[in-house]
Amino acid sequence: MQVGVVGGTIKNHPTAGAALKLLDVSGAQELGQVIAAVGLAQNLAALRALASEGIQRGHMSMHARGLVARVLPDDASQEMRALVLRLLIESKDVKEARALEIYHSLMSPDLQ
Repeated sequence: MQVGVVGGTIKNHPTAGAALKLLDVSGAQELGQVIAAVGLAQNLAALRALASEGIQRGHMSMHARGLVARVLPDDASQEMRALVLRLLIESKDVKEARALEIYHSLMSPDLQ
């Protein structure tokens, strides 16, 4: 695979230049090695997902974690987040509205 570190997009696109600076690569060969290493890491991650819980289930778990982190208030405890996450996954309805419904039902004074 051919990659470049000078000219073309690198010169005109600030993000490409910033990425190269962040990687601190010395040339095109080293950039190619970084790209190959990232590709191999992604392949290993996919194999792990296939060998463990499966890609779809693993993706849904990851999606649920991100959703809970995004929709619950910042002051929600880690225990509350873990409980909402568990109940959300068990419900098999991994949606923002369902996460908030679970959270509010747990925070309801009737349940405490």
